[in-house]
Amino acid sequence: MTGQGGSVIHRHSGYVLIDHLLEVPLDHADPGGEQIPLFAREIVAESRAHDGLPWLLYLQGGPGHRAPRGLPAWVERAAREYRVVLLDQRGTGRSHPLTRQTLADVPDPAARLRLFRADAIVRDAELVRARITGGRPWSVLGQSFGGFCATTYLSFFPDGLNEVIITGGLPSLTATADDVYRAAYPRVLEHNERFFARYPGDEELALRVAEVLRKEDVRLPSGEPLTVRRFQTAGMGFGTHAEFDDLHYLLEEAFAGPSTLSEVFLRRIEAKISFAEHPLYALLHEPIYAQGTATRWAAERVRAEFPEFDGSAPFRFTGEMIYPWLFEEDAALAPLRPAAKALAAHTDWPALYDPAALAHNTVPVVAAIYTHDMYVDTDMSLETAAHIPNLRPWLTPDHAHDALRATPTVLTHLLTLLHS
Repeated sequence: MTGQGGSVIHRHSGYVLIDHLLEVPLDHADPGGEQIPLFAREIVAESRAHDGLPWLLYLQGGPGHRAPRGLPAWVERAAREYRVVLLDQRGTGRSHPLTRQTLADVPDPAARLRLFRADAIVRDAELVRARITGGRPWSVLGQSFGGFCATTYLSFFPDGLNEVIITGGLPSLTATADDVYRAAYPRVLEHNERFFARYPGDEELALRVAEVLRKEDVRLPSGEPLTVRRFQTAGMGFGTHAEFDDLHYLLEEAFAGPSTLSEVFLRRIEAKISFAEHPLYALLHEPIYAQGTATRWAAERVRAEFPEFDGSAPFRFTGEMIYPWLFEEDAALAPLRPAAKALAAHTDWPALYDPAALAHNTVPVVAAIYTHDMYVDTDMSLETAAHIPNLRPWLTPDHAHDALRATPTVLTHLLTLLHS
C-alpha cells in the first residue's frame, strides 16, 4: 500500500510499518548540490495508529550498520508509547550504501566518505524530522555509535529534541583515537581473561590454530589468506552478550585432524571476520573519533604498546580495532585501501561535539553505562555525564554492550528513570 507523500505502508503482527524515502544533500554545506536517498521506517502499534503519540528516532550502533529489520523486542516495548522511526544512517541499508561496488566509480572516495560521520547523520535526521513529524521535536534513542550521534545531536540541534536515551554509547567529548585505543586494549585483555576462564581449554585450541596458520598458507573458502593476526580479530564481538559462547562453539570444531583446520571452521571464521556486509564500519571506525587531527591508524600504532597481542603464547584475541593490513587481507576491503589510507592521513576533521553548548544542556537525558563494556570506556562516559547537566547516568555491571538488543528491560528501566 502506498500512503500519503509516496510512503509505503505494511501491516505486520499488530503493527503498522510506514516506509519513508527522501532525498538529502550529500554535503549539507552545499544543499543545492548532489542529493542522495535516505530511508527511514516508521513503526506504530496498530491499536494506536491514530493516536497523537510522541516520536522516537532510533540511531543504530556502528558505524556502518543499517537500522534493524523486523520487530525487535525493544521496538515492541517502545511502540507502546511512541511512533518509532528506524533510520538507515547514510551509507547503510537503503540510504545510499557505500561499498566497494558503489564507490568503484567515485573519483575521490575518501572525500565522499568524510561526509558520512555523525555530524552529517544528525543533519539528515533534522530533515527527516521536518518531513515526517511536521517539525515537532522528537525523542532520540542511540545505541553505541548511535549514542555518539545523539550526543552530536545534543550539541548542535537541541531544539529538535524532547529527550535523549543513550545505551552503551556516551562518548568522550575530547579524547583522540589514540586515547580511545590506549584505554581499549586493557579492556580487551580483561575480556580475554573472562573468556578463557569460562572455557579453559580454548586457550590451547586458539594457540594450536595460530601455530597452524604460522606454518601453513591457509586459505578461507573465498581464497583469502587466514593469518594469525586476522584470526585474532575474531575477538571483536567479545563485548556482546552471546559472543563468548559463539566463539567457543567455533573453536571446538576447529580441527579435522591433528594439524588440519576443518572446513566447517574455515567457513564460519570467514563469516565472523569478513567486512563484506559492513565495509563502512572498517572505513570510518577511526574517523568517528577524529576532531581536528589525523588518526594515522591509531589502533595499529597503539597496539605496539601491548605485546600481549603478538599472537604467541599466551594467545590473546584483539577487539574492536581496525588495522591497515585488513585492507590487504579482506577482499571486500582491498579495493578501498587507498580511501582508507587517505582517511587515516586527513587532518581537517570538523568538531563532532560542542562542550560549551553541552555544558548548558536543558534536554532531559538518560544514559546506560555498562561497567564491563569492552567498546566504550566507563571513565570517559562518566566524565561526559558529569559535564552535561540534566543527564542522569545509570551505571550497571549487569549487562553487556548490546543489552538493548538482548532484553527490553533495559529500555523499560531507562524510560522509568527518564520520566520519574
